[in-house]
Amino acid sequence: MRARRNSQRWTFGGTGSRINNNGEYEQTANKVAIVTGASKGIGGGIATALGAAGARVAVNYSSDREGAERVAQAITDNGGEAIVVGANVSKAADVASERKIRMKSMKNTSPAQARQKTQPEEFDLVILGGGTGSTIAAWTFAGEGKQVAVVERKYIGGSCPNIACLPSKNIIHSAKVASYFRRSKEFGITHERFAIDMAGVRERKRRMVRGLNDMYMENYRNTGAEFILGTGRFLAPRIVEVTLPDGTTRQLRGANVIVSTGTRAALETIPGLAEAQPLTHIEALELDEIPEHLLVVGGGYVGVEMSQAMRRFGSKVTMVDRNGRLMSKEDPDVCEALRSLLADEGIDILLNARIKQVSGKCGDSVSVIVEQNGIEKVLKGSHILVATGRNPNTEGLGLELTGVELTERGYIKVNERLQTTAPGVWAIGEVAGSPQFTHISIDDFRVVHANLTGGNRVTTGRQVPYCLFTDPELARIGLSETEAEAQGITYRLFKVPMETNLRARTLLETRGFVKALVEADSDRILGFTAFGVGAGEILATVQIAMIAGVPYTVLRDAVLTHPTLVEGLISLFSSAASAHNVVETRRAQISAA
Repeated sequence: MRARRNSQRWTFGGTGSRINNNGEYEQTANKVAIVTGASKGIGGGIATALGAAGARVAVNYSSDREGAERVAQAITDNGGEAIVVGANVSKAADVASERKIRMKSMKNTSPAQARQKTQPEEFDLVILGGGTGSTIAAWTFAGEGKQVAVVERKYIGGSCPNIACLPSKNIIHSAKVASYFRRSKEFGITHERFAIDMAGVRERKRRMVRGLNDMYMENYRNTGAEFILGTGRFLAPRIVEVTLPDGTTRQLRGANVIVSTGTRAALETIPGLAEAQPLTHIEALELDEIPEHLLVVGGGYVGVEMSQAMRRFGSKVTMVDRNGRLMSKEDPDVCEALRSLLADEGIDILLNARIKQVSGKCGDSVSVIVEQNGIEKVLKGSHILVATGRNPNTEGLGLELTGVELTERGYIKVNERLQTTAPGVWAIGEVAGSPQFTHISIDDFRVVHANLTGGNRVTTGRQVPYCLFTDPELARIGLSETEAEAQGITYRLFKVPMETNLRARTLLETRGFVKALVEADSDRILGFTAFGVGAGEILATVQIAMIAGVPYTVLRDAVLTHPTLVEGLISLFSSAASAHNVVETRRAQISAA
């Protein structure tokens, strides 16, 4: 029997595949392994190891068929190929040989011939791209009884659990632990010295990724959604061809299709940059050594987070950003607080600077010519990390065969219901131009789900919270001061330093501030920003109040647990507010109140 169970509707789309430490599947040699006595013990362990190494395993047993099936299932769970055969070893060889011949025959079949022989498989929903939003879509629709297939090129669950959000926060936390070692005397703890093992830091991250992959695949099995490892492209409206790792193809037709192929790191056309083979966030999270001198290009989310983390691991770090402020879309006080934080930790920051040329090779020696305020200077480092934005993954999808149109920037054009310009084709997440946060891709799924099940949900008017995972964190929801003033919105500003937060004092983490914008003519909260310890968690409380539409006085007068970081909201909203964008008479009225 085949260990792969059709009732579970899942496949890795090819033979000889294994999962690496990033949750990414790789091709390995197409070898056949016959393991006798493999239903348990040493034999079972050998069979599992061979399967993980990429061999096609014939699990041979004498009496314990159930145990053999468990071993075979474990092999396929990890992306391998396995069959279960009885005591007749020669029969096992025959079965394995037959499979080898069949695979050879499949390899000799051209994709065109395969298409001619294959009628499209019918699904209620085909999802192209396996990111977080589309993964939850697959589980949800399949759990509701729909036939669902997810086509993903590399990663189970997409970028977030494998190469982006969660791995980066894992690495950042290790860097925070390193900072605690350096600060240990502040807490009354002394030690002689400590060392950072980047290979160990990486392995902690890899263990987390493997666990997430196991959890995701378990959800696929439990819901009945089918995960297909392969590269997908449209052949016609709502018909997707998938090229599997072994070169064979499948055709899938969906009553509806969701495109969720995400974005990739942008690489500017700077002379010598591509040849230097720079790091992106993906390679930076796989480093097993501490860069001697890391040059970071870009002062946004990735650049700021990774700069602080690598500095805390022991790298010399130099940041280069074309804007006049780090995180330049934030309020000036926020940008200055971030700049001061990084500078205090020993990071060199060049603002209003543009890179003109790069030479050398990342990991060895890199030279960068920078122009700042009309003056050229040369920066030398061991590594260079590029974090200057994202480009949509729309090339090679065959969208031109479907009637799906793109925006001028190459994103898929959608309306407020996330419908594309082609009937029955939807797009979610970053490829649809949505804000580049995992939680927004999840909400995009909710929009599509509602509209496919009789509801009417839209993306317009929704809140977009975010958190920058520096230490301390930066979190914001709603209007900033800059935005309110640009729109001519009158507001009252509440702002207090983090040192007023008693819990922050107990933690010896008093850097930063919190501030809130409240509508001038009512008590409605318009926006909230926190730069301080636990900022992301504090923000959630304010966001819920904003969703509920309650006045700020509800938080001010609430009985909140002492001592907690959230309790600091009482101090914030009890402080004296300053009025902005209002006439003097109105300002006087507010001050009197």
